[in-house]
Amino acid sequence: MLRLSDHWRSATARLIFIYGAFFVVWSSLLIGLVYWETSRYLAHVVDEIVEQRAHYLTSIERERLPQALEATGALDLRGVMSLGLFAADGTYLEGNIEKIPRDLPADGRIRELPLGLQRAGRDPQRARGLATRLPNGELLVIARDTSVIDQVGAILRHALFWGLTLTVIPGLIGGLLLSRRPLRRVREIEAAVAPIARGDLGRRLPVSGRGDEVDLLAGIVNRMLGEIERLIGEVKGVCDSIAHDLRTPLTRLRTQLHRLQQKGDQCADRGPLLERCVADVDALLDRFRALLRISELEDLRRRAGFDSVDLGETLRQVHELYAPLAEDQGIAFRLETPAKASVHADPNLLFEAFSNLVANAIKFTPGGGKVCLRASLEARGARVDILDSGPGIPSGERDIVLQRFYRSERDRELPEQGYGLGLSIVSAIVRLHGFQLQIGDNEGGGARISVCCWRQALPS
Repeated sequence: MLRLSDHWRSATARLIFIYGAFFVVWSSLLIGLVYWETSRYLAHVVDEIVEQRAHYLTSIERERLPQALEATGALDLRGVMSLGLFAADGTYLEGNIEKIPRDLPADGRIRELPLGLQRAGRDPQRARGLATRLPNGELLVIARDTSVIDQVGAILRHALFWGLTLTVIPGLIGGLLLSRRPLRRVREIEAAVAPIARGDLGRRLPVSGRGDEVDLLAGIVNRMLGEIERLIGEVKGVCDSIAHDLRTPLTRLRTQLHRLQQKGDQCADRGPLLERCVADVDALLDRFRALLRISELEDLRRRAGFDSVDLGETLRQVHELYAPLAEDQGIAFRLETPAKASVHADPNLLFEAFSNLVANAIKFTPGGGKVCLRASLEARGARVDILDSGPGIPSGERDIVLQRFYRSERDRELPEQGYGLGLSIVSAIVRLHGFQLQIGDNEGGGARISVCCWRQALPS
């Protein structure tokens, strides 16, 4: 069951939380900048109004000043203007200001009144104003409250509050809802992993088909599980094959040794018997060497010794090595290398792979048959084909013949049967190089085995 804490630990919820935090900080900075610019503009407007009133009142005659103050106050319908006329000693004479502000010097410059301006019958209000001396020594005080600036600030703060509320809260709810589906799929994956952890490697992680990140991850894990299942199957097959194939030679070896033990020095054929024992031991060692060889080839660190290899020269060396054997068995062995090609590979491993394929082709081709070793360049790169006129490889066995120790019933009837590891070694070399191994039919009958060096081939 999904817990609330699981939602907040999800990547979707964290992403929305980070986005919400950035949105809050950025919105606050934006609203603060708008408020600062608006306050500056409104303060400038207030200063211009105060300066105009001061210029007008200081320019008229003293006798008309009380009537001008009264007329200015009458025109101020909103009551935002404050006017006061005081004697040289600070005694109140005219206007709606009864007391000179303490923080307003008489220098004729507009100043902020942070302590507010006291007017008759009203609470102190923040204002901007100036105080200037008239020619007769009297003091004229003119101010205008800045409540409009405070109102604009309040409007912006309310807008920020409601904007964040209407954005962050739905965002959090949306994040909670959006995180439910990924978390549900994670729980499904967790349920699918449980039987896999118990050993059921045939199970796979569920894929929704939407192609999102979770599907991509599940696909990667499924491919990895498929490869693990294949490798474990190969290990099991190898163990079964070892137990099956080594049982006969070990039993025979034990029987021969037991005969030596029973007869002792009286055994007339002791020499040949010991030779057969040594031959059986050598055969066992050869099989284990082949297994170790495959394990060595499957180590990807072998790629460190790769270099540019002339494919045509490698095939010529293979042809020279097996041409005498093919001639002894009455098999026509032909080499076709119409073009040169260089591949990035290990020359020794490449020679070993082609040698194994040619040796198999010659072994399964009857006398009077044909074997062809052919190299060609295609649009995707180099390709090497080994074609023979033997019995071929049935389509149902073309995958399992690459498994270790696999031998068909036809192979077991051969006088010189192998261990079923030759094609496994070739497959390991091909995988190490990143090439492709294809098994098919020859047009004239027989088998066609192709090594496609498409990804690595570089035309000379």
